[in-house]
Order: sequence, then C-alpha cells, then structure tokens
Amino acid sequence: MERSASFLALLAVALVVAACSRDDGSIRIGHVAPLTGGIAHLGKDNENGARLAIEEANAAKLKLGGKLVKFTLLTEDDQADPKVGTTVAQKLVDAKVAGVIGHLNSGTSIPASSIYNRAGVPMISGSATNPKFTEQGFAGVFRVVGRDDQQGPAIASYLASERKPKVVALIDDATAYGEGLANEVEKTLKLLGVQVLAREKGSDKTADWKAVLTKIKGQNPDAVFYGGMDATAGPLIKQGRELGIKAVFTFGDGACTDKMKELAGEAAEGLLCSQAGIPPQAASKKFLNAYKARFNADPILYAPFTYDATNLLIEAMKKVNSTNPAKYLPELQRISYNGSTGRIEFDDKGDRKDAEITIFSMKTGKIAPIAVVKAGRTLDYEQFLKTMTPAGGADDTATAK
Repeated sequence: MERSASFLALLAVALVVAACSRDDGSIRIGHVAPLTGGIAHLGKDNENGARLAIEEANAAKLKLGGKLVKFTLLTEDDQADPKVGTTVAQKLVDAKVAGVIGHLNSGTSIPASSIYNRAGVPMISGSATNPKFTEQGFAGVFRVVGRDDQQGPAIASYLASERKPKVVALIDDATAYGEGLANEVEKTLKLLGVQVLAREKGSDKTADWKAVLTKIKGQNPDAVFYGGMDATAGPLIKQGRELGIKAVFTFGDGACTDKMKELAGEAAEGLLCSQAGIPPQAASKKFLNAYKARFNADPILYAPFTYDATNLLIEAMKKVNSTNPAKYLPELQRISYNGSTGRIEFDDKGDRKDAEITIFSMKTGKIAPIAVVKAGRTLDYEQFLKTMTPAGGADDTATAK
C-alpha cells in the first residue's frame, strides 16, 4: 500500500515534468557516482556502462512520439558523500532529467532517492546494495543487483563452509553500505555457530589500520571480514599481513576488484570476496566486445549493470512511445528484459528478482570467480556458466510481463 501511494504521488508530480526534453529534442538521463577520490575508478566504470548504452541508443536513431530523439548523459560526481549526493540529485532534477542511473554507493543513493521520488524521476542503481534503498516504498526506485541481505549471507556461508573458521573478526567503514553488509555477515555467522568478535570501526577514508589490526591480532581470529570499499580495504589487508595476521581476509563487492592487488601487493593473494551479481566477464559477449572497443578496457565491476539499467529506462520509454515518467514508469515496473547480465524483472519493491551473488578469490593478482549463489543454491563457477546462454548472458531484448 505504501508503494502504491508513493506511485500515485509520483505520477502527479511527473505529469508536471512533461516529456523531460530540451528545446533541441534531446532527452536527458542522469548518472551519478564518485568520479573523484579513492573509488573514482569504480565510478568511472559505472559511468562507462551508462554512456555505452546512451551512444548505442543514439546510433539506432530512435523515434519517440513520432520524432527522432537524442539521449544526452548528464554525469555528476557525488564524491561518495551523502550531502554532495543530495545536492547533485537536486541539480539533475532541476535539469529535468527523464531518469537517473545511480548512485553508486548506498550511502548516497538512499538520501538522494527521496529527492528523485518527490520530483517524479525514476532511478535505477547498478550497484547500491543496502536493503533500505528499496524498502522506503518509493515507486520509482529500482536496483539491478542483489541486496546486502542476500550478499552477506552468501559470502558468510561460503566462508563458514569452505574455510571453517571458529573465530571471525568484523570491521566496517561506518557507511550505510559497509556497516549494513557487515551486519548481515555477522547475523549469518552467528546462526552458523561461528564466534564473532566485537565489531571494530574505521571510516571510508581510513588509511592507517594498525591500531585496529593490532587489537584483532591479539584475539587470534581465523578470518577477518571488512565491510568497505577497495580504497580502504587494500591498506587494511596489507597492514594486516605486515603485522603477521594469518587469517583469511574476506570482503564484499566494494573491495572485490583487481585494484586490491595494486593497493595491497602480494598481501591480496588468496582473499575471498563477493559481488552482488554475475561477474563482469560473464556478461554478454555483445556488451563485453562493445565495451572493450569503446573504452579500450574491460569492465571493472558493475558497468554491465549500469548498461542494463540505462537500457531499461530507454526500453520502457520505447514501449509507451514517451519519455514522460508518468507514462513509462508503469512499464518499467513490469518489464521483463534480457540484458547483458541476464533476465531482469523487478519485484514490488523495485529489487531484481532472483539476483545472483558471485564468490571470488584473488589468484595470481586477479579476482577470479569461484562460485555463484542463486535461489539458495551454490554452484561452482564452471557449473554456473553452463546455465547461461551461449553468448554469456543476453540478446538484450525486452518483453511485457
């Protein structure tokens, strides 16, 4: 009922927004991520996915309402800061964007979502995983990755079953994402009978972890889980090894990147981590080839998801022949889309149905997928690939449900 009421309010506001087009006929779509600071590489990766979708749509010379349209991507840097996030959200609303892809972080996505909701602007995040993001009852809020209450149990269960730790230390960066994910890991470990030490804290800017790690070393844990991004996780594991901590270091998606090798050196070898979706290399060949040709690089983490998110907005607009959120939002809510990351459908909250969680390990300097958790089943990665389409994921089509 809450989501339905929000939907009606959003429709009323969106009617005022009209078609969200400029005088030159261009349709503005916003994208928000940190483009400066320690995780700018992840923000740029997300932006690249959205940009590729926009460029492909323009090359297809789409017509909406009988007119040729051109999509324009408006990118904003929220610096992974909630206050900046709300400021740029209002900036995009004032620019009359037809939809928003982002934000990257849960800590910025959650406060920004209320601004978009009041303005009647739909948003789809390709990387925000905190459950609260879609638990607010906002009709125009969606995500195309899994939630932390799926990711946390997956990585915790894998750690418990495969490494069998008796004692685990937990650290988080005090953000909505890091603390939320660590909470889910803690719940699952305790349910599995694993002893969890008192939580330690840092921040999303902590560079010196020695005091925290010295305290942890004295408690001799078998494993350490850190909820945070790679910019802080790299120094954490490096300093931990320098202090002689032998425990297996475990992380969520924010630190599940090849950059961990750059930040931590040999200390990163053997780490475990999770991503809230399929691994980038399992995305469709069509997407991977196009991304490589356009950016001369491979996607880092969630670019396939921001690519799909952008295409979802465009597909919904195409179905109703309009860029007006009041008209295309109902189509977005019930869409069934075969994208670069597989079949995408949303539940009543705006979460992706049947989202996968992938478990990785650092092997010879590269993050390599080793298992995929879906619908409560854990599959060896090679087994999972056999369940995918020959293209790796998609033919990028949408159908009505």
